[in-house]
Amino acid sequence: MKQIFLFTGLLIFFQLQSQTFKGYSNEFLNIGVDARALSLGNAVVASVADVTAGYWNPAGLSHINRQQIALMHAAYFANIAQYDYMAYAKNIDNRTGLSVSLIRFGVDNIMNTTQLIDSQGNIDYDRISYFSAADYALNFSLGRKKIWKGLDIGATAKIIYRHIGDFASGWGFGLDVGAQYRYKKWQFGLMFRDITTTFNYWSVDDDAFANISQAVPGQNQEKPDNIELTYPKMQLGTMRNFHLNNHLDISAAFDLNARFFKTHSLISSNAISLDPALGLEFAYYKIAFVRLGVNNFRKEIYFDEENLKFQPNAGLGFKYKGIAVDYALTNIASDGFYSHVFSLHLDLDRFFKKKK
Repeated sequence: MKQIFLFTGLLIFFQLQSQTFKGYSNEFLNIGVDARALSLGNAVVASVADVTAGYWNPAGLSHINRQQIALMHAAYFANIAQYDYMAYAKNIDNRTGLSVSLIRFGVDNIMNTTQLIDSQGNIDYDRISYFSAADYALNFSLGRKKIWKGLDIGATAKIIYRHIGDFASGWGFGLDVGAQYRYKKWQFGLMFRDITTTFNYWSVDDDAFANISQAVPGQNQEKPDNIELTYPKMQLGTMRNFHLNNHLDISAAFDLNARFFKTHSLISSNAISLDPALGLEFAYYKIAFVRLGVNNFRKEIYFDEENLKFQPNAGLGFKYKGIAVDYALTNIASDGFYSHVFSLHLDLDRFFKKKK
């Protein structure tokens, strides 16, 4: 075991010595999954305790006591990009849970016009072909509870595959770690994404690059870097549930997202940028749910005037006998670029009897 940690540490060290971090790398993994979480502004790192915990905070997998699956679909940028997620989770024992999940974000049927003009200078539309640009992430997660009093911990190993038609493809790997702590009516969560700096290696097709490298003089003359390293990120959150009466509960959550470089976030410096998120959920008999959330606070400058922008979200949910259907309307105030997100959760043990 010591040799494994030593090898991993040396590998990361030499990567950092020879490569430059990318401020925005593997951004498809920062969108979030599950309509419930998205409607709450992604402020779920402290409370998540179902199959989606493999993404949000693997420590929450330790509270799973049955087999679960989750499916989600969303369309972004006026239905140009498709975002899909599926996951499976189960408990190993009364303290440990695991999950496996797959994420895809892609744009399909992109026209390839690099061969539109033939060698004689004529436009030939039959020479147009189509390709896809898609990102995939396969995640393996494990969570274990009661490590110390109310402390639970977990980790997620990520395998990433990205491709841009036949032009380029890349493989990557990384590690996330998380923790949750429960104290009376309060819940706290901490999540470190890409804690080892997620590593990506790109391979560019030489023939395809040669065909387009001279298309625009002075541009695309050199291949991009083969190695891409992703900055670590941190998410810290808290949540409390308020039981009002026998049929109504309200839960409030506050998260703080941190990136370790300068962005346009609400609080930003060269060392760290902080972006708050808030979520509010109303539960009626724990069957019907109404959710509100706000996140993505940022400062934008128009004509030398600084303005504060943020992303409001809303959603509905219904849960009954092991079936949960959730809907989220995200990025509502974005001048028409909002997104409808649907997700489905199933407790499989409710439908299939366990074999003795």
